[in-house]
Amino acid sequence: MKEFLYFIKGDFKKISFGWMLTFLSSFGQTFLISLYVTSISSDFEISEGSFGAIYAICTVLASFIMLTVGHTVDHISIKKVTAYTIVGLALSCILMSVSYSLILVFVSLVGLRLAGQGMLSHINMTILSKFYDKNRGKALSFSTLGFSSGEMILPFLLTFLISWLNWRWAMMVSGLLLISYLLRLYFTNLDDFNKQLSIGRPSSLSLLKDFGNIIKDRRFLILMPTSFAISFTVTAVVFYQYVFVEQKGWSVQLYASFFTGYALTRLIFSLVGGLWVDKFSAKKMFRFYLIPLGLGLLGFALIHSIFGALIFLLMMGITVGMAGTIKSSILAEVYGIEKLGAIRSLYTMFMVISTALGPLLIGIMIDKGLSIETIMLSLFAFILVCLVNAQRIKSVPTVSSSY
Repeated sequence: MKEFLYFIKGDFKKISFGWMLTFLSSFGQTFLISLYVTSISSDFEISEGSFGAIYAICTVLASFIMLTVGHTVDHISIKKVTAYTIVGLALSCILMSVSYSLILVFVSLVGLRLAGQGMLSHINMTILSKFYDKNRGKALSFSTLGFSSGEMILPFLLTFLISWLNWRWAMMVSGLLLISYLLRLYFTNLDDFNKQLSIGRPSSLSLLKDFGNIIKDRRFLILMPTSFAISFTVTAVVFYQYVFVEQKGWSVQLYASFFTGYALTRLIFSLVGGLWVDKFSAKKMFRFYLIPLGLGLLGFALIHSIFGALIFLLMMGITVGMAGTIKSSILAEVYGIEKLGAIRSLYTMFMVISTALGPLLIGIMIDKGLSIETIMLSLFAFILVCLVNAQRIKSVPTVSSSY
């Protein structure tokens, strides 16, 4: 840990930029957008299920757009890419605040998911993975603390704004806060990250060829299911968590207090995961980091006390805390860094799709009357299959060259 602290002190300016990107990505993440679901559904006189369907469609659309813009981090100034992304996210928040038709809500949601969940996280993970080698795990783990910080701070602030004013003002304030960051970005020196840029923009044909080669490669079939499973499971359970709590007859207030435990556990293992990646390699960690999430699902399914939910949240925090660092580091380890932006954009597309499919499919299971135990055990079986598949990573060589 002392080594980690020295690293943070020496490279604070660089990795704090990554932290800020992940923190600001919160404005496009499910946990924050979920605060507006009830209000937006009521204002537009649609069911929460209908809003969920719209949200899923917007998320999938945003994931496909990622393929056309994700590669920009490989060959365009990092400050310019970041500025455009922040502007897009801010305008999406502001557009949502003044939306009085579902068409504008649709456009706003696409922008929130693309710029927030998609691009800001993508920029951070790509540039730090490229810039750092021996300390890649530490750099990524520190930057991912922005996710935990957002989860702990922003829901409280925005819930206060929504109750004090209304959801539209909360969205407007979010957009203005994002715009204010552009001033700080203007004075941020990112020249070191630009040294990793490739020369020349790839053609659409070459991008399609690269994407096709990645999908056909066995590495994709080893790495993708695990990444997909985490996003699918976590998003689905978080999206319907209070439905599950009410059906179990648990205290909503007590469960909400347990969620702080998840945020703290995620924060701790974001740091620990970085140390372990640098010590053991992302390939070794990749084989085991799904285990806590699987055990948590078993606890949720089989323990009738509310402490089953606590076990799940803590176990989920362990896996999610390590996931960001491991998933980004392993792409650099097995593909190299030259085209990492394009490669990550493809993986991000499938990850974003999983966050749309999770709530959709679990919602169908709930509507069909399946019990919480059955749903959780089904998710556990899915995690178990992906865990077995992940063991094949042992046979994949570590490379330092481009894809």
